[in-house]
Amino acid sequence: MPELIAPTARLHTAWLEARDEWGPGVHEDGFGLHPSDEVDSPEGFAAWVARLADESDPAKAGETGRMRCTYRWIVEGDRVLGGIALRHELNDFVLLVGHIGYGIRPSSRRRGLATWALGRMLDEARALGLDRVLIACEVGNIASVKTIERHGGVLEDVRDTELGTVRRYWIKIQ
Repeated sequence: MPELIAPTARLHTAWLEARDEWGPGVHEDGFGLHPSDEVDSPEGFAAWVARLADESDPAKAGETGRMRCTYRWIVEGDRVLGGIALRHELNDFVLLVGHIGYGIRPSSRRRGLATWALGRMLDEARALGLDRVLIACEVGNIASVKTIERHGGVLEDVRDTELGTVRRYWIKIQ
């Protein structure tokens, strides 16, 4: 049975296995991984996990230049299946990438995990008082389109961005 958990250094090896399955490059939005993050060493991984926890800390929400974001990993036992992130505010960055970003490792796709995890994060968005969220996906990512539409996503537009051509959807939080 899958669950959503806060990122933890305990799952270093399992997270590396998921990343390696995706292949080289910056990985799925739901992990909050920046190109400058060094995650191969235990120390670097622990520093990255600490950064994610810091960005999720409500006590630090008011600090200048800091965007609050809740990160969750989708796990089953000690296996990392994917990640999902909820950005708490609307700004230029969120208008580009959306309030919520997620990714499922290739071997765990087609199980409904993204749909399940998105539903959980919409509950989190409701608890934060958000009345709607923006979600963007690559124009050709049909699985993500279906996931978003299952949760009531309404297509606002398709646009070219610095990240490629994306479909932008709004989901009203009930």
